[in-house]
Amino acid sequence: MPVPPDPAQIAAAREALVALDPALGEAHQRLPVFEWRQRTGGFEGLFRMIVEQQVSVASANAIWKRVVDGLGGVVTPERVLAADIETLRSFGLSIQKATYGHEIARAHVEGRIDFDHLETLSDDEAVARLVAIKGVGRWTAETFLMFCEGRMDVFPGGDIALQEAMRWADGAPLRPREKEANRRAEAWSPHRSVAAHLLWGWYGAVKRGEIALENPPA
Repeated sequence: MPVPPDPAQIAAAREALVALDPALGEAHQRLPVFEWRQRTGGFEGLFRMIVEQQVSVASANAIWKRVVDGLGGVVTPERVLAADIETLRSFGLSIQKATYGHEIARAHVEGRIDFDHLETLSDDEAVARLVAIKGVGRWTAETFLMFCEGRMDVFPGGDIALQEAMRWADGAPLRPREKEANRRAEAWSPHRSVAAHLLWGWYGAVKRGEIALENPPA
């Protein structure tokens, strides 16, 4: 299983990010120590991400438990393919998510992607292989590589919360679009995943009213 960065690595990356880009200074100063959002990796991790999309946390947990129990306690590509679409739907999946589960499992079984050795691919190669699977968009691929595979230099520029936090950091009137956000994040390499965690944490704390923006953009 991929090993996420430890607290010392995250702290060092945060200091490096502020040195690379002082615009991240407020987020760094206001946000306390955070842990990596580590999740199960491999096929199971990606399938679970698909299952959990667009439903509440409580519903996602309940549905996933039914999936795991229904597959005999072990989630593998082979077991998912052995369950037909209607069986997967009986666990609480939509027909779309059940179909995507089959697509992801089939991609592994057919050798189009190897979830057991994904670390052999570069970030760009891994994203390309993932988005080639029906049902896996770029945001899902990038967040999967961050959370499930522990990659340190991935940035999902299409994420609205990240775009808004970037707007705050730069004091800009408008959120950057995905391409602009990705270009902006190039300055944070090789710590882009830590920058994303930092910006997400800052965004969430502001939205929950735990901290206030020092210099809110007009």
